[in-house]
Amino acid sequence: MGTGGRRGTRSGKSTEGAAAASSSCLYRCIECNREARELYRDYNHGVLKITICKSCQKPVDKYIEYDPVIILINAILCKTQAYRHILFNTKINIHGKLCMFCLLCEAYLRWWQLQDSNQSPAPDDVIRYAKEWDFYRMFVIASFEQAAFFTGMFAFLWVQQPMTAKRAPDFVLLLKALLLSSYGKLLLIPAVIWEHDYTPLCLRLIKVFVLTSNFQAIRVTLNTNRRLSLLAVLSGLLLESVVVFFFQRMEWDVGSDCAVYKSQEV
Repeated sequence: MGTGGRRGTRSGKSTEGAAAASSSCLYRCIECNREARELYRDYNHGVLKITICKSCQKPVDKYIEYDPVIILINAILCKTQAYRHILFNTKINIHGKLCMFCLLCEAYLRWWQLQDSNQSPAPDDVIRYAKEWDFYRMFVIASFEQAAFFTGMFAFLWVQQPMTAKRAPDFVLLLKALLLSSYGKLLLIPAVIWEHDYTPLCLRLIKVFVLTSNFQAIRVTLNTNRRLSLLAVLSGLLLESVVVFFFQRMEWDVGSDCAVYKSQEV
């Protein structure tokens, strides 16, 4: 009875240890995407040693020693290692705020284009309230189109999941990655403020940059190939275009990314 009890206790402890070990793998190697228990080991007197990945024999995350500006530059260059560092090995909780700010930037761009095309002889008070309503309307439309874009990608990945994924993808993590990778929309405001003849081209380049960042976020989060990530982005664009067409059929001037940007003429 005593031996059996001790064996049962050892078995229970080993099971708990295995569960603790699996739950402690909170990080990812930025080189091979393997799970890791720690990024560095802290010795006495503040001596730190970066953990070496057991799979690729490279540092698990070299970016923990880098300046944030260098990390941002590598993220702008869409480097896979930088994306893995940001998505898996850091604790960033600005997804909602960043999404809201990006939508405000896009709504402002569309409102700016709308005010440029509409000139009304109505009284000043009426014009002021109409402009305020137009901004809210642009914000709602931009939110619907953003939701359609994400829904199209998620629907495609969910359909492709049984054929391509070894395990169920974490769509919550993917949503956070897509929200973070849409930071390029913040460039819309400077492009509008410092207006010049090449503003429409700049706006298109910003759109391409955001889509490229979304593409890279899907690749890194799901650890999938380029073809599947590209098809997911195209599926999101397709559903977004359908939503834009629906609003245009309602004769709403949406000023969407899917439409042709209008340059301001004096």
